[in-house]
Amino acid sequence: MSNTSIKILLVDDEPDILEILSYNLSAEGYQISTASNGVEAVKKAKKHLPHLIIMDVMMPEMDGIEACEKIRILPQLKDTIITFLTARGEDYSQVAGFEAGADDYITKPIKPKVLVSKIKSLLRRLNDESSKVNSEVVHIGDLTIDREAYKIISKGVEIVLPRKEFELLSLLASKPGKVFKRDEILDKVWGNEVVVGGRTIDVHIRKLREKIGDNSFKTIKGVGYKFQSRWIKK
Repeated sequence: MSNTSIKILLVDDEPDILEILSYNLSAEGYQISTASNGVEAVKKAKKHLPHLIIMDVMMPEMDGIEACEKIRILPQLKDTIITFLTARGEDYSQVAGFEAGADDYITKPIKPKVLVSKIKSLLRRLNDESSKVNSEVVHIGDLTIDREAYKIISKGVEIVLPRKEFELLSLLASKPGKVFKRDEILDKVWGNEVVVGGRTIDVHIRKLREKIGDNSFKTIKGVGYKFQSRWIKK
């Protein structure tokens, strides 16, 4: 996928930041649209169907967290990558963002060259996934994971998962009973070019436990996590 075919939605209530981001990303050939608050972001996302949304957290009318939650329930935007802009050290915003369904975050202030590199890294995931031909459907007990359709069915009920929750579940369920170390999870789900903390994994596991069932995920203290079902001896 070439840069000129990639659509990016920028959302921030500070005009200067929108201008800087727009200038640098437009120079790379990306199609750029902008919004100044969460309400406008949801409308623009529905209209333009962007591949990537870069969104500030604190905004008037509707903040980035609520906007992310609203965007995540829209089927036509299920593959859109959402990354938040957060001030350095705002751990609460980062955790809240992941819980809302964000894929990543970018810490402000950020230099233009670093920003472009970060965006390319995020979009590389999109390119990698779009080039995969994987029709494999995994059945584990009463859980079905359709990797091609990004669909989860648990006990006969379809569950909609944000992108990173799906990828984490898919990874753990690919080898039931195997303990995946934290470093391996971060590398395979978030990519080794993305700086996230161990708390990120914990937040996503907690959300998966709420949706899939607490007994499906076992914490190996100081090591990582493994997926298990009632068909697997513990």
